This record gives sequence, structure tokens and C-alpha cells, in this order.
Amino acid sequence: MIILAATPIGNLKDASLRLIEVLGSVAIVAAEDTRVTQRLLAGLGIENRPRLIALHDHNERDRAADLVELAREQDVVLLSDAGMPTVSDPGFHLVEAAAAAGVAVTALPGPSAVITALAVSGLPTDRFTFEGFLPRKHGERMSSLRALAAEPRTMVFFESPNRIAASLVDIAAALGDDRRVVVARELTKMFEEVKRGTASELAEWAEAGVRGEIVVVIDGAPERTVDLETGVTQVLELVSSGTRLKDAAAEVAEATGLGKRDLYQAALDRRTGTTQNGH
Repeated sequence: MIILAATPIGNLKDASLRLIEVLGSVAIVAAEDTRVTQRLLAGLGIENRPRLIALHDHNERDRAADLVELAREQDVVLLSDAGMPTVSDPGFHLVEAAAAAGVAVTALPGPSAVITALAVSGLPTDRFTFEGFLPRKHGERMSSLRALAAEPRTMVFFESPNRIAASLVDIAAALGDDRRVVVARELTKMFEEVKRGTASELAEWAEAGVRGEIVVVIDGAPERTVDLETGVTQVLELVSSGTRLKDAAAEVAEATGLGKRDLYQAALDRRTGTTQNGH
């Protein structure tokens, strides 16, 4: 059996009794970083010394099959550095391979930075979407954010302290200066901080520098209907900034729910000064 085990995201006291019990007896642990796992075992006072196998982004595909075969005979615990494996951490390919091979997979639930940040954000929690890390490059980040401009659910992201200021500026530009945003930093740790405000306000705050592990929670878009004329205007604005007409139509279609072909043709007609019936 493969056991996905959630580990503390900052405070060792958040380790569950089941986690401590399993780590105290298991023979094999697949770990994102074996050094981090060794520190975890020592911090929890666990005397058991399981065989540690490194399983990270660079080798998971190659090692998944071997670990699945090991799991046919004995339990294999999977640990990420913090939180639940497979959530923006290694583990997906291993679980995928195990499911295909008919090997059982279970989980020891526990700390999650995504759920913790969402819970303390003060933003709606009934419906939300987790988007992982925002793209590193400005252009790709803006495209991703524009595609989410009409997303009605609360959105949760991970972000690097080195990029948080730039990302908040882009969030304000893509989603609006008044969009409510929460930055949760160092959750469960000594210097935990939760900053709430508009995207623009938090961008100004972040300019001074932000440290630690960061989760960003963004309010969903207010419900509104975008008509075709407004959508075409958005398409042409993107075109004027250098985006190809086809790509601009696709981007606006994804953000508004309007038809991509309708947007493309209407934008083309407006650019050429014609109407769809040729007059």
C-alpha cells in the first residue's frame, strides 16, 4: 500500500498522532527531500530509521514503477517537505501509476496551506479553485490572470517571496485595482501574518519586501454579463497591445464565456469597417 502522509506546514505540533504512529514503524519512506524528512523524524522524537528513497520532481516518473512494485509487498509512505503530497508537490505520477497497477493508495490527512489560507482569508469558502504557482514570466502571468478574470470562485495560489510584489501588481492590472486579495505568510509559524486589502494596496505593501512561505487568496469575480460588443472591445485592446487577433479572441472568450468564433469575426468586421452581412 502507498500511504500519502500530510506533514506540518510550519509547526511540528500539528503532526497527527497517526503520522507519528506510522513513521514510528514503517520500513520505507519516499521523501521529496530526505534531509527534511530526517529533521522531521528527529523533531518528532521518532527512533525508527526507515529506508529513505528520494522522490522529487526530477525523478518521480522514473522511480514510480519501482515504488509501486515495493508497495505490493509492504507499505510505502510518501512525504513532501510540508503539507499533503501531490498538491503542488511530488506524488501525482506515483499515485497515477499505483492506480493503474491496482495497488491501494490511502492518506493520512493533515495540514494544508491551501485550506488554512482559505479558512483565515475572510473570503468566500463555499466554492474555490486552487491554481498552484503563478507563471514566473510577466507575460505568461498576465495571460493566466486574464483568463481567470471572470472566475466567480475564490482563487488560491502559491507564490514565491521574490515574485509576490510583481504578481500583486499584475493581479491589480489583470483583475482590477479593487479586487479583494489576502496574502497569508508563514502560516502556523512564529511570524505568521495575514494581510488583507485590494490588489493595489497589497502591491504597495509588498514593495518593501516579503519573506517566507506565501499563499495568495483572491476574491472571485462579481457576477456580470459581458455582451458581444464589450467583448470585441476587449479583444481589440489586446490586439493593440501586440496580441494576435486569434489569440486575443481566445483569451477574451475564456474569460467571458463568449464564443471565440463570434468574437473573432466581430472584431475582424469592426477592424475592416464591415458588418457580418457585408454592408
